[in-house]
Amino acid sequence: MKSIYRRVTQAALLGLGVNLLLGMTKLVGGILGNSFALISDAVNSLGDSLASVVVLGALWYAQRPPDEEHPYGHTRAEAVAASNVALIIILSALIVGWEAIGQLTARQQTPAAWTLWIAGANVLIKEALYRYNAWVGRRSGSAAIIANAWDHRSDALCSLAVLIGLGIVRWAGPAYMWADEAAALFVVVAILYSGIELFRSSTSELLDPQADADLVQRIRGRALDVPGVLGVEKLWVRKTGLEYLVDIHIEVEGRRTVDEGHRIGHRVKDALLAKFVNLRDVLVHLEPWPDDRPSNDAKP
Repeated sequence: MKSIYRRVTQAALLGLGVNLLLGMTKLVGGILGNSFALISDAVNSLGDSLASVVVLGALWYAQRPPDEEHPYGHTRAEAVAASNVALIIILSALIVGWEAIGQLTARQQTPAAWTLWIAGANVLIKEALYRYNAWVGRRSGSAAIIANAWDHRSDALCSLAVLIGLGIVRWAGPAYMWADEAAALFVVVAILYSGIELFRSSTSELLDPQADADLVQRIRGRALDVPGVLGVEKLWVRKTGLEYLVDIHIEVEGRRTVDEGHRIGHRVKDALLAKFVNLRDVLVHLEPWPDDRPSNDAKP
């Protein structure tokens, strides 16, 4: 499990460094180059930097061992932090949107030509970050990093909108100055969407939703492969940070002794923890297999 946290932390650190550099570059470029769209995109990148800082802190805290007050550990820290960051991102988008609307009727200077290079470079860098984070997410099974990858793809699309807006202003002339603010508003909508989705997913995790059907089915199949398990009556898999907690009710022959059932339960727990590295703990309950029901889905 430590290797998963290490890969995810490395990806978050890389995203933090790149977002800070891009955010400051776009902010300075937008101010000096007279592009409000570039300034809006800078707010987007700096907001992502804040999110990365909070995620890194949450990842560190989530790895603390269980204690008397938190017997299940501290893995939910990531979801709590993400929900708070989402609210900050939404607020920043609303502020930038209000400013962009005010700029639509204001007289402005034409953005400098070199602002196009900043926007274009950002598209390429963000697309590269998307591909790297998507690869890490698939390798580690981290939903957080996969979501972060799509956030980079969203940023790349935002920068592409800025690039198009700046291009229209540069080549079509002052009559099309509104294109810069229109691009800024497009970025604002994208930031709002990302913030709302982040808030929805992080708060949903706090409500103990069932894990995706594919993971649940694979866990069920591995449990049924353990000798002595005749069926799985109930299986709950809930996500907690980067890890999962499993509650499983296995059915065994009713005439077995308590000791025999206990051993089968331990074999199920050991098999699941060995097979799925992102499982934090497995709680096994024993249920008697009805004598009048044939066993069709497991090895006796």
